[in-house]
Amino acid sequence: MKKMLVTLLLALGMIAAAPAFSAETEMEMEMDSEMMQKMVQQSMKTWQIEDGVSVEDAVESMKLRANLLNFQMVSDLPLSEQVEAMGEESNYIRILAFCDALVAKEMVEYDVIFSGFLPCRIAVVEDDEGRGWITTMNMDMMLHAVDLSPELEPLAQRVRDIIYEIVEAGVTGDF
Repeated sequence: MKKMLVTLLLALGMIAAAPAFSAETEMEMEMDSEMMQKMVQQSMKTWQIEDGVSVEDAVESMKLRANLLNFQMVSDLPLSEQVEAMGEESNYIRILAFCDALVAKEMVEYDVIFSGFLPCRIAVVEDDEGRGWITTMNMDMMLHAVDLSPELEPLAQRVRDIIYEIVEAGVTGDF
């Protein structure tokens, strides 16, 4: 009987503590969610396309700049065209992917995690007000978040510089 009473009291105590535990856990999850949202936002860089430069001009400028820098465009995904072909309206959305295959090979051989970042993607989108935006991964954040070998660090920095130069051409419409 005494064991049953102790068990009952422990169970009641756990039930009484459950809402406090639940509230604390919810608060922790909410803080984790906010931190994760900030991390995701910081992992990307966004530029507004200059006035007078259309999203199509931005894409063409980036393709030409990549070609001048001998950086391969490996994919062109006109997502808004696909959405419209499926019967829905869409603002302009296009994803371009660029790569230096030899650097990519070295990065993946060093650490397979880099395969998830390949190829380097640049998104060109138009918002509801007709403003164009270019978004890509914050490559500085990525470069500082991993330990690269002395041989890979300058290659990764070169890729970052080229991607940002391609983006800049799109933002300004320069060829």
